[in-house]
Amino acid sequence: MEQIKVQATVKASAKKVWDVWTNPKHIIKWNTASDDWHTTKAENDLRVGGKFLSRMEAKDGSFGFDFTGTYDEIIPQNRIAYTMDDGRKATTNFKENNGNVEIITVFDAESQNPIEMQRDGWQAIMNNFKNYTETN
Repeated sequence: MEQIKVQATVKASAKKVWDVWTNPKHIIKWNTASDDWHTTKAENDLRVGGKFLSRMEAKDGSFGFDFTGTYDEIIPQNRIAYTMDDGRKATTNFKENNGNVEIITVFDAESQNPIEMQRDGWQAIMNNFKNYTETN
């Protein structure tokens, strides 16, 4: 299975980055790949074996889906690994350096959409996270 990597460097403390990344009140603000989509609901049981859910919907109501999975590893302010409900894996590492946090996510590609489309979508979400975190 092919893996895809996306990354960003965020000008914020590791504590703030972790809070914005994991807190549902923030997740609903940044978790979108384009302006015509939004996350209408987020739940996060941040512990090994805990589940997460982000309800992603087109703003025009034409389509929506639940992005869900179960946590395999949690190291606060350092690493999150999970298995999506379709069996694919993802890992996000957070590395603080001189007042910035480098975030790198590596995830298993799915077979329905082109690799570039998946990378672009996940990178857009990462870019929204960076912008939201740095301006709030």
